[in-house]
Amino acid sequence: MSFEAIKKQEQEYILHSYGRVDVALSHGKNAEAWDVEGKHYYDFTSGIGVNALGYSDEGWVKAVTEQAGKIQHMSNYYYCDKNTQLAELLAKNSGLCRSFFCNSGAEANECAIKIARKYGEKKHAYKVITLENSFHGRTLTTLAATGQDGFHQLFTPLTEGFVYAKGNDVEDLKAKLADPEVCAVLLESVQGEGGVVPMEEDYLKAVRELCTEHDVLMMLDEVQTGIGRTGYFFSYQRAGILPDVVTAAKGLGGGLPIGVCIAGEKVKDVFAPGMNGSTFGANPVVCAGAVEVVSRVSKPEFLKEVQEKGEYFKEQLLKMPNVEFVRGRSMMIGVKVKDKDAHDVLNACAKAGLLILTAKDLVRFLPPLTITKEEIDAGLAIFAEQIK
Repeated sequence: MSFEAIKKQEQEYILHSYGRVDVALSHGKNAEAWDVEGKHYYDFTSGIGVNALGYSDEGWVKAVTEQAGKIQHMSNYYYCDKNTQLAELLAKNSGLCRSFFCNSGAEANECAIKIARKYGEKKHAYKVITLENSFHGRTLTTLAATGQDGFHQLFTPLTEGFVYAKGNDVEDLKAKLADPEVCAVLLESVQGEGGVVPMEEDYLKAVRELCTEHDVLMMLDEVQTGIGRTGYFFSYQRAGILPDVVTAAKGLGGGLPIGVCIAGEKVKDVFAPGMNGSTFGANPVVCAGAVEVVSRVSKPEFLKEVQEKGEYFKEQLLKMPNVEFVRGRSMMIGVKVKDKDAHDVLNACAKAGLLILTAKDLVRFLPPLTITKEEIDAGLAIFAEQIK
């Protein structure tokens, strides 16, 4: 089918909730892709941080196809070996205890908020502090948790019980925690959709101390930062802290939909049967792919390479005269281009054969963790040309 035929079909039959780029991908390998008409691209998006091992990774393909040939789905009434294997791997690599599996980051954050409210029942506390400029999902409750008015105005009234604090501001957080109805703090260590804004390590350590002092949960949304994206399996490990609850999704499935909410010691028994559920959560095929992803990404040598490639990206970008600044962590990169609109750069790059993202007024790169130096150089050469 031609690109124009696909575009016409999309416009007639799909709700217009996406601002699309004129690209229809057909197939790919690692950080390279081809569209339906044979045009070649370098991909610095990995499906917005999802294809952690790139396109069509042989180990990942083998894991999911073998499982699909055995049993593709089962009810959560029954035990599933791929599910339990994945849960053990996540416990060992997070320092936490027990997982609830679902389909997306928003659903994982909904689970975290439920855990917080159940934990807060003992002192009649239900409010959750999130940060200004944060993003936690697109359900009505996770939109309410998101600290951006632009999202709130579209679908009011939203779920109540959220308080917004200033990121990297310990004193503001202290003031918000004085409210006895607060049961948890939920934050991203790097605000992705908010413009690739990192939280300082000292701030994260202070949040941990304050949450312990006030007996409220520290919950980290690692949907975009987790599974090796920032050069650590989870980004909080960079600061040497341990939260009470962690959520993840995106890169965990390697390309298939999965979310997880991981509970620490303090809340590992907060749920009883029937309090939460998800029909497709813990799907055997998805879990098989996730086991392959976690088994490889969690290796120290793999994470070291991610850190090195992230530094290489930054060094090369800062050499470009039209780059104002670069921020982020490892392979989660925000770039401010001088005198150019980020969306204009995105469209120009796509026409030239490079797929990128935006985050507010920044260009954003979330390449596959397996991207090669040759692929980085080739993609950056296109980028440099488009921002002249």
